[in-house]
Parts: sequence; structure tokens; C-alpha cells
Amino acid sequence: MPIISTGSSSAGTSASLLQRSDRLGVTTLTMRAPERFNALSEDMLQAFQHALAEIADDSSVRCVVIAAEGKAFCAGHDLKQMRANPTKAYYQALFTRCSEVMQAIVNLPVPVIAKVQGIATAAGCQLVASCDLAVAARSARFAVSGISVGLFCSTPAVALSRNVARKRAMEMLLTGEFISAEQAAEWGLINRVAEDDALDEALAALTTSICAKSAVAVRTGKAMFARQLAMPLDEAYAFAGETMACNMLAEDVGEGIDAFIGKRPPQWQHR
Repeated sequence: MPIISTGSSSAGTSASLLQRSDRLGVTTLTMRAPERFNALSEDMLQAFQHALAEIADDSSVRCVVIAAEGKAFCAGHDLKQMRANPTKAYYQALFTRCSEVMQAIVNLPVPVIAKVQGIATAAGCQLVASCDLAVAARSARFAVSGISVGLFCSTPAVALSRNVARKRAMEMLLTGEFISAEQAAEWGLINRVAEDDALDEALAALTTSICAKSAVAVRTGKAMFARQLAMPLDEAYAFAGETMACNMLAEDVGEGIDAFIGKRPPQWQHR
């Protein structure tokens, strides 16, 4: 049976639904509505918009982790809230806001990593797919299960189809069936699978590796990678060449090359 959030968003405020913590350049945004499977309610989406806007202007942030409390990562939209507002205008506004959150993640200047435990379904799976990287517990499961309640997961399909091969994405969308963490890694939805009790360790290894790199190179690379995907091959190469030429002029590149030649660790100028 597919699991889709049916919790109400009346309890709690956006400020309490998403907790921000910062440590050594890693900002963690933790969804805190476990009783509602961390549904992407109006308040949760608003909290994400506010937090992501703040992070975009914070040069101290090297990477972002999206995590969750409870037995579910995120079970998608709040179905009770949606049923309580049965108008096209409401649905359009809700899906627009959700799409804005997903695009804000993509457009954030630093890498965003999903830390997944439990289930990630429908818009929750979309959230995972929108992140640059994802690490999941072995017991985690993924689905785009709207089809099981008569709703094709159209907006989640946008992010899903940019991660997973076409036929596999369509299978998920048309059946609503769960896939395991191992399948999600094999299909390209996530990067790494960790034992449930080693999820924090696996995540720390990834964030440590990213934070050890030049901030200039990481920010340049994320922006370039997203833009070139939408370009024809010749335009992508022209854009990539221009980006790389500009990147070569950064102080960090000179330091990195000198350090490589000198067989010493680089001392990045821009943290």
C-alpha cells in the first residue's frame, strides 16, 4: 500500500517545522513534522523558501544537507490540506510554490545533499531528486505514489526524469510501487547507500570531501553543470569552455596547481 501523507498542517508554525543548524561550513535543514511524515504542507514549503533564500546569501555555507526527523524522510504533499481547499487556484498556487522550492535547491550556489531515512514518496521523492546528491539508509524506500489515489505525479516527474532513465521513471510513475535504496542507487536517484546505523558517518564522509575542495570551484561547477544540461551539445561546450577559462583565473586554481606540483596540500584562498 503506498504511503502518502494525510496529516493536517494546522499544528505548528513554519519556524518550528524546519530547523537550521550550522557546523564547519555544513548547513543542515531538518524537517520536524514526524507525526505528519514531514509532509510538504504550505507552512513547510514557506519555511524552505525562507531558509533557502537566507542560505543563498550566506558565503560561509559550503554545502547543505536536507534531513528529517522520525520514521519518514518526506511523504509528499499534505493531502488533507489539499482536500480542504478544492479549487484550481489553490492547487496552482501550491504546486507553483513547491516548484519554486525545488528550483531554489537546484539554483542554490552550493551542493545540496538529501539524507534519507524511511520513505520518500511523491513530492518527497521529488525533493530527493531535486538535490544534487543523496545518501540513504539501506531501509529507505522511494516511490511516486500519486497514481494510487488517481493523481499522476506530474511535478515530481520533472525532477525524477532528470535523474532516472525514461523507462524506469515511467515505471515508477505508472505503478506507484516502491523501490529499495539499492535500486534507487542503481537507477541514479541516489548516490550512496549506508547501513541504517552508519548513515551519519556516510553523510559526514561526503560533506567532508566537498568542504575540503575550493569553494570557488564547487560553486562554479554547480552553476555550470545545471545550465549546460539544458543546452545543445555545441552550446554546452562553448559555455563550459568559457566557464573553465574564467575559473582558471581564480587564485585557488593557481594555488591548487602549485600545491600539486609541490606535492603539498593546497591552502585555499576562499573558504
